[in-house]
Order: sequence, then structure tokens, then C-alpha cells
Amino acid sequence: MTATTSPDPIVECIHRWHAHIEGGWEGGFDTLLHEDCVFLSPIVFTPQVGREVTKLYLTAAGGTLGGGNLSPAEREAQKVDGGGFRYTKEILDGHHAMLEFETTMGTTAVNGVDIITCDDDAMITEFRVMVRPLQAVNVVHEQMMAMLEKLGG
Repeated sequence: MTATTSPDPIVECIHRWHAHIEGGWEGGFDTLLHEDCVFLSPIVFTPQVGREVTKLYLTAAGGTLGGGNLSPAEREAQKVDGGGFRYTKEILDGHHAMLEFETTMGTTAVNGVDIITCDDDAMITEFRVMVRPLQAVNVVHEQMMAMLEKLGG
């Protein structure tokens, strides 16, 4: 994928993020996340600090919520089936982004936002996830904990 040009670093950052989610960003999380990135989870009280732990949580989220490195055909099939992870809205400004998402986990509809902050080099410095409704939080919590255990976190 080609880089975009914009005075706002977040535009390039989110371009890279979408390319990564779609499986087309070479270098993966190591080229997206700042070394001191902070991850704020809807299921863990304390901020998780550092690239490695942020990678762990984002990998677990991709495996739990869906949307991680799907092929274009798989992504399109999920849209048709109505159950797959998809971003529905974006707000980008300066160094900040809010990406609203929807997915279904079993029979539970999940709605949430990824709030992303980047530095001047378009590296993610903070990744905050918020989820609603309460039933979705409970399902996400249960499945994220199982996925983190499976990944060794």
C-alpha cells in the first residue's frame, strides 16, 4: 500500500493500522507501535505499558473480536453474514483518532471504540478500547482472558 500525505500524523497512522488489520502492512505491530505505547483495556484496570504487552493485548483482541489479518474475501463474507468485526465510523484530527467498531461474539452484539493517539512519526503511543453494552463487556472479558492465557500472557 502507498503512504498518504497529510499534515495530521494520525491520518498516516490510521492508514497503516487499516493496512495491518487487512494483512497488508509489512513489519506488523513493531512498525506501528511506539516502544513505550500504553494500552488501556476495557477489562484490565491498570494501563499496560510497552510495545510487547500492547502487541499481546491487540493480538488477543484480534483473535477474540475478529478483524485481525483477514483476507479480503473473509472480510467481505463477514459483512454479508453480519457477524464480523468492522469499523463503522472514524474521527481523525491531529494526533488522535476515534474508530467505532461493531462485531458479534456468539449471539452478543458488541459495539465499541478504539481511541488511538500517535506521535509526530505516526507511531501509536496510546491505544484505548471501550466496549458496550454490559453484556458485551462480560463476553469480551471472558473470551479475552481465555485468549490471553492461550497466548501466554
